[in-house]
Amino acid sequence: MNNAEPQFARETRREFVKQTLTAAAALALAEVTLPLNAAGAAKNSPASAPWYRRTLRWGQTNITEMDATRYDIAWWREHWKRTQVQGVIINAGGMFAYYPSRFPLHHRAEFLGDRDLYGELARAAHEDGLAVLARMDSSRAREDVYRAHPDWFSADASGRPYRSGELIYACVNGGYYREFLPEVLREIIERSHPQGVTDNSWSGITRDRICHCSNCTKKFRDETGHDLPRARNWDDPVYREWIRWSYACRLEVWDLNNRTTRDAGGPDCLWIGMNGGGISGQSASFRDCKAICERAEIIMFDHQARSDTAGFQDNGAAGKLFHGLLGWNKLIPESMAMYQAGRPGFRLASKPEPEARLWALEGFAGGIQPWWHHVGAYQDDRRMFRTIEPLNRWHKENESFLVDREPVANVGVVWAQQNTDFYGRDNPEELVDLPYRGFVTALIRARIPWLPVHADHIEREASKLTVLVLPNLASMSESQCESVRRFVQRGGSVVATGESSLCDESGQLRSDFGLADVFGVHVPAGQRRDSWETKVAEATATNHTYLRLTPELGAQVYGPRTGKEPSITGARHPVLSGFEETDLLPFGGTLRPLAVDAGCEVLATFVPALPYMPPESVWMREPRTNIPALVTRTLSEGGRIVFIPADLDRRFARDNLPDHGNLLANAVRWAAREDLPLAVEGRGFVDCHLYRQAGRLILHLVNLTNAGTWRAAVDELIPIGPLSVRVKLPEGARVEGARLLVCGHKLAAKAKHGCLNFELKSILDHEVAVIEFTLRR
Repeated sequence: MNNAEPQFARETRREFVKQTLTAAAALALAEVTLPLNAAGAAKNSPASAPWYRRTLRWGQTNITEMDATRYDIAWWREHWKRTQVQGVIINAGGMFAYYPSRFPLHHRAEFLGDRDLYGELARAAHEDGLAVLARMDSSRAREDVYRAHPDWFSADASGRPYRSGELIYACVNGGYYREFLPEVLREIIERSHPQGVTDNSWSGITRDRICHCSNCTKKFRDETGHDLPRARNWDDPVYREWIRWSYACRLEVWDLNNRTTRDAGGPDCLWIGMNGGGISGQSASFRDCKAICERAEIIMFDHQARSDTAGFQDNGAAGKLFHGLLGWNKLIPESMAMYQAGRPGFRLASKPEPEARLWALEGFAGGIQPWWHHVGAYQDDRRMFRTIEPLNRWHKENESFLVDREPVANVGVVWAQQNTDFYGRDNPEELVDLPYRGFVTALIRARIPWLPVHADHIEREASKLTVLVLPNLASMSESQCESVRRFVQRGGSVVATGESSLCDESGQLRSDFGLADVFGVHVPAGQRRDSWETKVAEATATNHTYLRLTPELGAQVYGPRTGKEPSITGARHPVLSGFEETDLLPFGGTLRPLAVDAGCEVLATFVPALPYMPPESVWMREPRTNIPALVTRTLSEGGRIVFIPADLDRRFARDNLPDHGNLLANAVRWAAREDLPLAVEGRGFVDCHLYRQAGRLILHLVNLTNAGTWRAAVDELIPIGPLSVRVKLPEGARVEGARLLVCGHKLAAKAKHGCLNFELKSILDHEVAVIEFTLRR
């Protein structure tokens, strides 16, 4: 170790820091308590609650190295007031230190000199009554640090360090993460007493690279008994063990940093990292969403923009998913870029106001708190400063309705990160994300309230639900399958698609569906199993295939006419409602034969591929098969089962064919016996989120109807309406009043048959209806 550096493990110095700083940090926390409350804590959050329960609006100026020469602190303090934030995130250290660190290897930002820019900003924020999070970036360091401590850094199998431009990736198991950074955290807390520390790039190299440094080599062998895998090979049990081990290593970093900050700054001084809103991104970074949320008091979301395929609704869905893990009594502030984030990205240009607005409003609807984000303290494009003011003004005025609430939905969409890892493998977007997204979009489009449910939490959530949706949830453990069985035995219904339950929790194929007894469908004995590569190829391909609906209602019959064709009698199953004028639906995928139990009803079968060109060749060589594409059954326990081997959810996410979305929504309505807590009728693409607080129901409606719904960026909002709304009331509820939080009007609503009915004349971007009620005794 370099003798010029501090002795990191020296216990006497640590004790001194602990004894002197804990009191100082407690004093700093006490100093911000009164102003922070005065700035407007949520009515449901008591004044005595810690900062991470009552800081609802955040701001961040991501400091550049040049900003040390031009940061106008007075201007930004006024901006904090204008935007009514209660907390700020301030760059402190990591790759670049924005204060004069005592550690020679903690690189000071260029142009900083001896200025303590971070400290100046932290003092200003505390004087203004704001909570402060010191922002770190731990992932990389400069060449001089590598030369001093090469064992701190990640390396490939040949010993070469993994680089990112001029910077080098540190290893999460090396001294940089395990010794150096904890001491930097202590120094920051000693100097400025922040309420906590956040880090947007805390989890080291991503899983597309295996670190072969000496620390990982030894640690993996000591803890697993194996040598590190040399390359990616999902069929190798040692590689799969490395995946699990890598997750565990990141959790060790999370726990170490929290011990450090709490030891230095008191029990409420938290290290909270940052986390993305997409499960695939979290998996690529070895961030276990469920385990992190089990540890966290607050989640800082680094989820700044939408993709064209995911849409604005992805933000509301991400908020609900993480709240399902974290709890609805905790906060999830989200970094909302005021610049043009996404593709294309322009850090110094303003995002169009309607684009930023709809992303934020979807976040509010999903239980997310606003956190404006700029890159650089000086902006030539000043339009970006105006975007957040009206949003935060509305948020502050209505904050008591936006936190401490429980979602109302009886449809649970089940997910598990293991499915992303061990079934999705190197292509989770096609195999896992698209099926989930497609099914969720079908529910949103149909205005059916839904909840994300982790597969380990089915038992916990079961009493609230009547339907579980398994969107190609292929990788399921035996205990997760058993949770679904118990749900069905209690009268619950299931809608499942694709290969749900066909693999175990490690992604290994079972001989049959793990839930074959629930689905009533089996893989035939001896059927050739597809390789993972074949699955990906078929998932990504679009073939000229169809689904044939049964019974057929049309008069046309393929083949020579005999004059003895049977007449069409009977009606179709409710799942096929709306398709009375067709016997054929577009598909695009591929299906294999499956065995169907007696008592099941096959509602659609597979029509194999036929030529698309030339037009003269477009006729079905095999117009009918016995390969099931959609199977239903009704159980004696009262539940209803819909199994859809056809990957309509994935194809709806990618192709946006209305037939696919309508069929998925029909399946859920039938499985729920049409007993849903909400119905919204009228034109437009509206995302509906229903919540309950003590004595009230809260309904968010976000208008996603615009020219840029499926292609960013939106630059115009298009009003819709009227909409007819029916909200199911709690049993014994007597309505005391209803009002709209956006337009400010009282609602002329009528309660009838346990529901409240009202009309919304127009919605521009969003509306929030609040229904106050008392329960009859």
